[in-house]
This record gives sequence, structure tokens and C-alpha cells, in this order.
Amino acid sequence: MTEIDMTISVGGSIQDDGAAFVDAWKRAQRGEVFQERHLAFESWTALTRVLTPKRVELLRHVHHHPEPSVAALARALGRPYRRVHDDVEALIAVGLIERNDDVLIAQYERIKTEIVM
Repeated sequence: MTEIDMTISVGGSIQDDGAAFVDAWKRAQRGEVFQERHLAFESWTALTRVLTPKRVELLRHVHHHPEPSVAALARALGRPYRRVHDDVEALIAVGLIERNDDVLIAQYERIKTEIVM
């Protein structure tokens, strides 16, 4: 599996997002090969609504042990199916988990958080 970093920005502006896009575009034009993903949240509160302690535990499990289904993941975590289903759907919606060939995966090795003051 290719090592991918996830960077989460908290509290940045549209200009910050635009600058990051332009930087990535220029790096690609120079032929740089990089594997990274970016998410942006308007506030710390918005981030913590999505990235709860149980969801971080779920992400770590899926990273190390991709699961074929939400039911299998719920059994592995010892949590109720409905709660795990809701967590998986929320994490898929923001791009932290993917379904790939009917397997739930979290490809990145680390999540970095940047907080704009």
C-alpha cells in the first residue's frame, strides 16, 4: 500500500484553500509525485463533531485491518451495528474512509492537523 498523508486544516480561509490548491498544481506541473489528501473544517468544533474518539478508534482499526462490511467491522470493534454504520457513513462523507472493491479502507499512515489562529 502506498503511504499517504492526510492533512486536516482547521479555521483557514478560502484564500488558504486556494493557495494550497495552486501549490499542489505547481508541484504536479514540475513533475513531483506525491500522495496526500487535504480536508478543511471551519472550526475545531466542526472537526470534533466528525472526528470523535470512537471514530478515531474505528479509523485505526480499518487502517490496520480492512473489513469487508460494516457488520464485520462492528463485530471486530464490539460495538452496535447502527452506531458503527453511522460512524462509517460520516467518515466516508468527509473522505476519511473509502469503499474499495467492497472493502472498507483508510489508506493513510498519519493524519496531520493544522490549526489557523
